[in-house]
Amino acid sequence: MDSSQYGPLRAGTVITVEPGIYIPPGSPCPERWWNIGIRIEDDVLVTESGPVNLSARLARHPDQIEALMQKR
Repeated sequence: MDSSQYGPLRAGTVITVEPGIYIPPGSPCPERWWNIGIRIEDDVLVTESGPVNLSARLARHPDQIEALMQKR
């Protein structure tokens, strides 16, 4: 059973999952990637039958995000 600082996760709870990568200056990668950070955040509903990713249909690919940014 998973738990949080508030106790076991229960059905009806929504949690945020925020994996990210942050590249500081001097990292062993091309300098063009220094000083950037990328996070992909999901909101997940805990249910009796398992997790439901509430943000699964959102744009993920850079081309999708750029297209959304161009819309008014």
